[in-house]
This record gives sequence, C-alpha cells and structure tokens, in this order.
Amino acid sequence: MIVVTGATGNVGRPLVSLLVAAGEQVTAVSRQVPDGGFPEGVAHLAADLADFSSLLPALEGADALFLLLAGDLNGPGAPAAELLEQVKAAGVERVVMLSSQINGTRPEAASHFRLREFEAALRNSGLAYTVLQAGGFASNTYAWAEGVRGQRTVHAPFADVALPVVDPADLAAVAAVALREDGHREQVYVLTGPEAITPRQQAAVLGEVVGAEVAFVELTREQARAHLARFVPAEVLDGTLDILGSPLPAEQRVSPDVERVLGRPARSYADWARAAAPAFR
Repeated sequence: MIVVTGATGNVGRPLVSLLVAAGEQVTAVSRQVPDGGFPEGVAHLAADLADFSSLLPALEGADALFLLLAGDLNGPGAPAAELLEQVKAAGVERVVMLSSQINGTRPEAASHFRLREFEAALRNSGLAYTVLQAGGFASNTYAWAEGVRGQRTVHAPFADVALPVVDPADLAAVAAVALREDGHREQVYVLTGPEAITPRQQAAVLGEVVGAEVAFVELTREQARAHLARFVPAEVLDGTLDILGSPLPAEQRVSPDVERVLGRPARSYADWARAAAPAFR
C-alpha cells in the first residue's frame, strides 16, 4: 500500500490517479477531500502534517510513502527526524520526497531551510529514499488566470528571464515510478521542463490556448514584491524573486532526469497550458 500526502494538490492528485491506474492500493492524505473526491477504492485520511502523529493511522500496512511538505510543515516545528523515525517504525520501507532544485543550487537559502532539514533527515533515516528536486512549476501561472479571463492581460515581473518550468504531471509520473519500481534508491533527481521559457512567452502561449491575444504588462521587482507580500512570508518572497529575476546558470539548465526516468521527453509549458485551458478561458 502506498500513502500519498498532499493528495489534493497539483502533484498529489495526478499521482493518486496514476497509482490507482497501475493497480496499487492507495491511501490519500490531505486536510480535506477535494471536489469530486478520489478515484474509487482510494482510502482517505484527513491529517495535518504539522502534527506528525496525525499521519500515523495512514501508515498502518503501508510499504511506501510520498512525502510532500506544504503549509505549516514548511515552517519551524518538530525535528524532521522524528517523523521519519515514526515512518520507519510503522514498517514503511520506501519514501519519495518532493523537494526543490534550490536545495542544490542555493544551499543556504533561508526560504528552504525546512526542506533541507527533511532531505538531510531522510538521507540519514535508513529508509530507501528518492528525492525529487523540482524546478519552478508551470502551474504557478494559475495565478494569472483571473487576469487572462477578465482582461486578457498578464501582470508579472522579469518578462524576459527564462526558466525551464516543469509540468506537475511529470513530477507525479516520476514519483509513481520511484514509488513502484526498483533502481531509484538513494537517487536525487532534478526535474525541469524541456526548455527554458520566459513569462512573456508563457503569456503568448496562453493567448494561443484561449484563442485571443494576451497582453503582457511587466511589473518592477518592487511592485511584484508588494503584491506577493500579502500572502507570502518575507524570507520566501525574497528568495523566490531572486530566482525569478537573477537565476543561476544551473537554474536555467534543462535537466535530463524526467526523460531518464520516464523514457519520454518532459512535457512543455504549452502541453501544460493546453491541459489547463479551462482555467484561463
């Protein structure tokens, strides 16, 4: 049996579907059940992973765990090693953790200290593990959906800075392989899209998808910071803007790891946008 945390998110939800389609028994863990529920046969546990003990009932009989840190779990809390000790004591043998490319490119970044703690604890846990260090998500541009629908306009900073954003569906597909198949133990995969693409180019792709021209209005860093500061902690905000505005060469590089694991090229931003089109129309 495989436990999937963050099961209602952009990665967890397709991962649950992939595992079920492969014939796996799945327990989905999230704070709430999504609209439309889960596929038939999927057990659900409501849990808040900021309280490690709330996960324990889901681990009974589990062989593998997909660990996604979100919300309160990204902030200060109980030592990461405590959760992994509980996971190991429950009899789980394999953990696949969704992390960030930043842990490799900017190992001192304050915004990702908790992810680094969990990565280090996982490596020292004695569990079979795979770490997925993801680049920026294509789905982050859902934040533009209201502006595209209402004004056919995107407002964003760093118009011409290109990054190889990754489709969350590819993250889910790689996770499904690592959870089910041998050969991925103690591997750290850097997962990106197949090409670097700028925000201005992304807006143009969305225009093609909705069948109308989408204007791009470039924000200054200060304007973007003021907008995001309403709901993003300062240390996370500044780190994010640094990456978007002044990426390191390694952060602009296309990684081969999606294709290496899946045997097919990573999905492009255009692929993602076509699948996400209803949100922008």
